[in-house]
Amino acid sequence: MTHAITLKGMTWSDPRGYDPLIAATAAFEQQNEGVSITWDKRSLQEFESTPIEELAAQYDLMIIDHPHVGEAARQGCLLALDSWVPAQSMTAIANETVGKSFISYTINGHQWALPVDAATQVQAHRPDLGARAETWSEVKQVAREGAVVLPMRPPHSLMCIYTLAANIGCPCGSERTRLLPEDVAKTVFLELKAVTDHIDPACFGMDPIAAMDRLSEETTLRIAPLVYLYKGYSNAGYRGHRLAFTDIPVLGKSGPIGSALGGTGLAVSSKTTEPEVCSEFAAWVAGADCQSGIYADANGQPGNAVAWADPRVNEPVLDAYRNTRATHEAAWLRPRHDGYMAFQQSASEIVNAALTEETGIENAITEMNGAFASSFNEGH
Repeated sequence: MTHAITLKGMTWSDPRGYDPLIAATAAFEQQNEGVSITWDKRSLQEFESTPIEELAAQYDLMIIDHPHVGEAARQGCLLALDSWVPAQSMTAIANETVGKSFISYTINGHQWALPVDAATQVQAHRPDLGARAETWSEVKQVAREGAVVLPMRPPHSLMCIYTLAANIGCPCGSERTRLLPEDVAKTVFLELKAVTDHIDPACFGMDPIAAMDRLSEETTLRIAPLVYLYKGYSNAGYRGHRLAFTDIPVLGKSGPIGSALGGTGLAVSSKTTEPEVCSEFAAWVAGADCQSGIYADANGQPGNAVAWADPRVNEPVLDAYRNTRATHEAAWLRPRHDGYMAFQQSASEIVNAALTEETGIENAITEMNGAFASSFNEGH
């Protein structure tokens, strides 16, 4: 490097989101004299809701959530990485990505982020207290025993609707005029309500981290049937008891399909003065070597399939990657159109109102379908 380059990055505050980037940054700085990257962090709730445009005005590099990309593409606040990352590197990352994580950041013919972390709704259970649930019927039975914890704080309640609908063969969002056919929506609401009627009402204020904190500490709780993968809870010593992660319990007859995809991607601001260096860093972090080594070793949850298949990466986390691979590969990709994010928040609140009987299920379905149709007019 011929001049000093100082970059700013924004990630999220969980060790899974922060620690691996700090480790990767240190290695990258050592390999690239004159480059310095500092990282700020925000909460999970802020990660899920903060507009990318706000972040791109302040940071060169950002960890983002894929449902924001439609809005970000319209605003022009992110760098199209396909114009900066060499084609060979881009092909390798796409080929080695777990499930739909790579394409989740592709819209309007461009790549707006590279996957560095793969996650979808899976099942968590306490292996010291019993076995996982194979089916949703088993989940309902465990719920009646008072042993289920389920994070229902928006947007996670809506994610459960998404997952159950896709699992029975009716993925949401196939039509612009409605999120789901009314009969399918009613079936899914009733199946979810059969569980939420028996959970601690505090679950409606819990995100996955809060739910897994409870599951890992309390002996009365045994399973979290739909929760995003957080591999840290499988690590020895992370919490009071280790959690095991496995494929989702099935409601349909086609196996663990349709889980609502999560994960994170590394994006670059279109306002950065160093697009070449930022793109080089993003591609390196998303690549197999970093993901299988530095990234995984520093509390990271890789998005790269080479890392997911590595015995050394799986051993510390009770084979969490291998045991949830089928669910991840068959995950369902959320809508990402400009206007979707506002719908996600409002629809989550509609779902919770129905599940807590503040409103009727039929009315909730009508309202949710109407809000989805309207969301396509929300963009500018």
